[in-house]
Amino acid sequence: MELTDTQKAILDGEGGRAPQKAMALIVRYAGVLGAERLCRVTWADLFCGAHHYLDVAVSDDFDRIFSTMALCTTQAARLEKMNRGCICYSGVEVDCTELPGHMLAGPNRQVQNLAMLRRFVDAGVVLSGTCVPYLLGFIPVAGEHFVSCESSAVLFLNSLWGACGNGDGIEASFCAAVCGYTPLWGLHLPENRRATHLVAVRSRPESVHDWDVLGHALGRQLPPMAVPVLTGDFARPDAIRLKAFFASLACTAGTEICHLEGITPEAGSIDQALGGNPEQGRIIVSDRDTAESVDGLNGNPRGPIDYISLGCPHYHIDELRRIAAFLDGRRIHPDTVVHVWTAGPFKYMADRCGYTETIENAGARVLTGSCPSTRGYPSGVRTAAYDSAKQRLSAAQETDAQLYYGSLDQCLQTAISGTWEGH
Repeated sequence: MELTDTQKAILDGEGGRAPQKAMALIVRYAGVLGAERLCRVTWADLFCGAHHYLDVAVSDDFDRIFSTMALCTTQAARLEKMNRGCICYSGVEVDCTELPGHMLAGPNRQVQNLAMLRRFVDAGVVLSGTCVPYLLGFIPVAGEHFVSCESSAVLFLNSLWGACGNGDGIEASFCAAVCGYTPLWGLHLPENRRATHLVAVRSRPESVHDWDVLGHALGRQLPPMAVPVLTGDFARPDAIRLKAFFASLACTAGTEICHLEGITPEAGSIDQALGGNPEQGRIIVSDRDTAESVDGLNGNPRGPIDYISLGCPHYHIDELRRIAAFLDGRRIHPDTVVHVWTAGPFKYMADRCGYTETIENAGARVLTGSCPSTRGYPSGVRTAAYDSAKQRLSAAQETDAQLYYGSLDQCLQTAISGTWEGH
């Protein structure tokens, strides 16, 4: 390892015990990866809050929990400040505001969560409480180095903005935020960002749902850690469509960057995306491939629905507007619980625009700061529906309920009737 004098000083403990332990882990991590140097991290997307996985620390002491679970050391190190050169956002938090009869989080978890979040705020973390920080001010520009443990955010930032980061995970992200450095490896290096596979998209995606399905269909065909570049006769997608596409692609393949010819900054052309390297393979995504993805995600053609979760990744204000327009003057079926997930700032906009009132007057709930994967499912759920391939795949690991998948319109129509009618 080639460490600078500043990095050596942190490793020697001149900046305090927490940065020292964080730097020690980053150096060990770099050694495992074969990285010879570290790079400066300027943005960190962190997984703060009293998440259930922290229970294995068997402690109520914040610094002991943080030292054990984030810094990976048995020596308690008090977290004073995140590195001042790094702008830190907190990702999806355990938003434990009680919804009687709806959620699994109890009052003890709520108290613990609020106390932990306060410590993170004191350390300099912005509580964004969302899996879409890139739509709310988390903006590393092309060439800046970031860390994040949110797979869809990693894809979005690398692909659409040309920022540089890997899907390092929770511990490496925290340590990078505390000491300010991460291994110069993977997608932090220009040569590893070049396309490896050409993808011809023949399915002509248009809607958000089409792009969500495309991500799943492509991910099923990609080799591990491939870097695809997409080309095809499809309408230019916006950020909302790409948000859905990157989320489903991230959870289906090991992909952390995806180029789109003429759209993403490192793919003005196929040649630019390849960077002079020969292609390693070609992939075609057809209508048959996308149909197979839908069939695989939704093997249940008809049935009553107990629970519908919408907003993975968290909804943009325009998606909330669309839901409000659909539900205006209608009522959710009394046997169906509908949760609409978004980020706090978007809910603030929706409140001001009247969208929240319209949605909740129809019988749904607009929620922030979390999702079923971190907050839990309503009791007694036997059937659940989603408009997100990512959440549908995650739910299979989290609940024994029968699962359905379809477009937003299908989910909203089901919310009104209480019955899934198939696709």
